Amino acid sequence: MRDLCLAQKDVSTGVSTGRAGSTCTHWQQWSSFTTELGLCPLLKAVTDKVPILQVFGRRVRTGKLAAGHAAVKSRTVEDYIRSVGQTFLAMGEIDPRLNASSNIDFRLQRMLASYSKEDPPPNRVKPVPVQVLRRIFAVASTMVDPHFTCIADMIGLAFFFLLRPGEYAHSPSDSSPFELRDVQLFRGQQRLNLAVASDAELLTATFSSLTFRDQKNGVKGEVVGLGHSGDPFLSPTKILARRVLHIRSHTADTHIPLCKYFTATSSKCIVPRDITKSLRDAVTFLGPSLGFLPSDVTARCLRAAGANALLCSNVDPDIIRLLGRWKSDEMLRYLHLQAAPLMSDFSRRMLAGGNFTLIPNQMVPVY
Repeated sequence: MRDLCLAQKDVSTGVSTGRAGSTCTHWQQWSSFTTELGLCPLLKAVTDKVPILQVFGRRVRTGKLAAGHAAVKSRTVEDYIRSVGQTFLAMGEIDPRLNASSNIDFRLQRMLASYSKEDPPPNRVKPVPVQVLRRIFAVASTMVDPHFTCIADMIGLAFFFLLRPGEYAHSPSDSSPFELRDVQLFRGQQRLNLAVASDAELLTATFSSLTFRDQKNGVKGEVVGLGHSGDPFLSPTKILARRVLHIRSHTADTHIPLCKYFTATSSKCIVPRDITKSLRDAVTFLGPSLGFLPSDVTARCLRAAGANALLCSNVDPDIIRLLGRWKSDEMLRYLHLQAAPLMSDFSRRMLAGGNFTLIPNQMVPVY
């Protein structure tokens, strides 16, 4: 029995913590819903289970059964119904969404398609241009507070390496922030010893890399490297050198996250809301000429910003998908990011191609 419980726990941890938590919440809503109807959650007495799922989906759509008690989009309804079906499967039952051909029932498909048509346009992440990053770094350079310096460095790191928030800031996601031990710095062909190299050696590094240990969608153990951009501040090598110097001046622990900073009396990690505030402050300062509003940007936009800068620099989209660890054709696995000549010029090209503005929508004020 103990092994069975552990095996069931293994099944639940086969997805992200957030997904597992959502599935649990969805099933609780389903259980309450079926109990209200006088039915058991597995619908043992019901032959055609699809109408029950449709009613459940409709109530989720209107917000009556949604976790936030507000109307939700079609994808959320689909997530709720999928969670119910997968929980049935986890209990050894047949997925109630499926027809005799093991496809999603036509009635559910059409209902979800109808909801999708009614949904408002998605509010997509806006890729911030390099002007925003330069503003943030300019402000940070005038301050002695390590909090602001760390925010700027994490923003630059996320931009160059196309990182998710959980990879460069402390958050409850399954992605772990990069640590000091994940960093490598090179001067030419020489790999520097981060523990004993002089400050000058670290700050004059020409190439840098991060090792993906357990980050989401990263191939475990893969090393992604970038060369010096040519900018004295906004460069992956300068950023990583600064983080190494700051951390090693306070501790020899190589497991310290790069997003952690130290003061005279304490230490603290940067979180996504710190990144979002800094980005929005910079967008507010630069004004509507950027083509979007401060509310349009969050910590999530830096991954898109780096990808867009590469695209504007005419980097092959397949290479961008590989660098960003987006799932794509299997043939992309034949391209290897550890080939230094492939990556050494990207950071310079990103700075060159990352200056842009967006065509504003009607919400952006005229100036």
